[in-house]
Amino acid sequence: MGSGSVSHSSMENYAHSRGRSYDRDTGRTTGQRFEASRIDPSLDPRLFTVRECANSEEHPNTIPVILALDVTGSMGAACSETAAALGTIILNLYKKFKDVEFCIMGIGDLAYDRAPVQMSQFESDIRIAESLDKVFMEHGGGGNSFESYTAAWYMGLHRTKLDCFDKQGRKGIIITMGDEPLNPYLPHYQLNAAVNATEEKDVETAELYARASEKFNIFHIAVDSLHDCYANYKSGIESTFGQMLGPRYKVSTINALAQTIEDCITESVQGQPVAPASDGEGIRW
Repeated sequence: MGSGSVSHSSMENYAHSRGRSYDRDTGRTTGQRFEASRIDPSLDPRLFTVRECANSEEHPNTIPVILALDVTGSMGAACSETAAALGTIILNLYKKFKDVEFCIMGIGDLAYDRAPVQMSQFESDIRIAESLDKVFMEHGGGGNSFESYTAAWYMGLHRTKLDCFDKQGRKGIIITMGDEPLNPYLPHYQLNAAVNATEEKDVETAELYARASEKFNIFHIAVDSLHDCYANYKSGIESTFGQMLGPRYKVSTINALAQTIEDCITESVQGQPVAPASDGEGIRW
């Protein structure tokens, strides 16, 4: 999947259709509200087999990016900032890389939540914003001091088909965002129920990372905000995500979040044989 591109016009038209405002100077949208009260069928992992990021004449060197948002109770501000800055992020990236395609995920807690895994198709146009609008902000989570962040790794490994990887030997990108430590495992009963998997034992994080990192460059952004739990879990986050991901573990404030997401993608693409955009190619004003 994935055709077309994002432009100021398409972002502005979409924002206005949703009763929001859009600033062409900054690429930011205001008035975003996550209004879903249940998982949307288009994002339900029980209802699809695979998410595909295919090369095409329009996008011959696809750069698949899974952007996984923590949709539990303390992370609303980070999700809102991502939605507000989505136009900025995409348009800035398209100036450098014309074939970026985004898959939006919502990640909760498999042990507690009704909809702990949500996943869109890979898209390169205004459907990215449409997918983000559909995410169910469950505001759940539990008392186990972590969310099911590695469900994004699991879905990337098992439920994506990437032409960049299969045909060109390039990795995709997974970026998770959250404010709690890395989960040590995915409980298999709950995982099977949430995504129609058939795991016979819990999925250990170290083993999953070893496999998923062969297909994806994996990043995590710990969001440091007055409204979330980062300060309470700082040492635990650093000793888990930091130890496993090394320099691909980032810390960001809310205000710097858009730039940090861009930096992760740029850092991943550097050194991989991807055709850069030329003179604004991929952007239609």
